[in-house]
Amino acid sequence: MIKPYLVAAACLVGATALAEDSSAEYRAFIEEWRDGRMQRLKAADGYLNLSGLFWLKEGSSSFGSSSDNTLTFPAVAPEKLGVFDLQDGVVTMTVDHPGVIHDGKAVKRIVMVDDTRDNPVTVTYQSLAWTVINRIGKVAVRVRDFEHPGLTELQAFEYFPIDRRYRVWARLLPFDEPRVMNVDTVIEGLGYNPVSPGRLEFTIDGEAYRLDAYQSGERLFFVFGDLTNGKETYPAGRFVYTKAPDEHGMTVIDFNQSYSPPCAFNDFSTCPVASPANRLKVRIESGEIHAKTAFWD
Repeated sequence: MIKPYLVAAACLVGATALAEDSSAEYRAFIEEWRDGRMQRLKAADGYLNLSGLFWLKEGSSSFGSSSDNTLTFPAVAPEKLGVFDLQDGVVTMTVDHPGVIHDGKAVKRIVMVDDTRDNPVTVTYQSLAWTVINRIGKVAVRVRDFEHPGLTELQAFEYFPIDRRYRVWARLLPFDEPRVMNVDTVIEGLGYNPVSPGRLEFTIDGEAYRLDAYQSGERLFFVFGDLTNGKETYPAGRFVYTKAPDEHGMTVIDFNQSYSPPCAFNDFSTCPVASPANRLKVRIESGEIHAKTAFWD
């Protein structure tokens, strides 16, 4: 919830910075967010343990660590582990090894309910876990390795200096009706189609800018590019969220909380990239700088 004493400032269209109790309070808030960012990435459902993404074709696909399988799993897997069968969007897995576990029990055959449905299925083998994802009708197996080197390689992020100049009031300019947007992703041929309620307008150093907003539950989500991309920050853009606008259409966008998308860390994510409309012709020297470690390019 936006602090009550900030609400009055919402009517000041073009205000470029927000008052806070103190610089120390705001800095502590951002430092706490940064700590949480690392924890989220290293969590079991984070992005540092991703080790495979295999798009399935209709019919059967063998999998295991041997390269003569249709899908080559990480080396910890047996050479021949089993078969995925895709029929009309439904994936059934059959395995030949007693070490494959679902809900604490060994499985031989199971329907791999995907992540767009209730109770998606996760199965494990030693340090590996895999699920089925569905992206606009395209189906893939996503593999995690809970002993992935990325979990220890990445110890800290680089950030631009905390600067409240990049925490600004913004006004939602709503469309007449919400629009389904067509946004590219890092996967060739795979689109991202979020619903947009409108554009967020804000100013930085007296200049006005706009970003298409994407609905994300109760929040707004932004994939934005700027003139730091490909230099200090990830080339495809960065992510940032805002709270839902208030009754006046106002919210706060804080670029100090902008961060690299999952595809900055591995090749097994399906991230949207900044659309032409969301590429700002300004350097946003705020938020996360693109981290690189020994196991990344």
